Amino acid sequence: MSEADRHLLTLLAAGLKDEAVARHTGMGARTVSRHVARLLRTLNARTRFQAGVHAARRGLV
Repeated sequence: MSEADRHLLTLLAAGLKDEAVARHTGMGARTVSRHVARLLRTLNARTRFQAGVHAARRGLV
């Protein structure tokens, strides 16, 4: 997992919505949504919460 992915996971774990992540990172909201969807697939998660649990168990956040 890239550093950008880990940073995105950290922001999501902090409870930020896609729009807030976009403002923080300089990405567009749609780009953030695509990255989140890819992370969900990568972590084999159905929800953001589940993705956070999987990421924490794997030591990614």
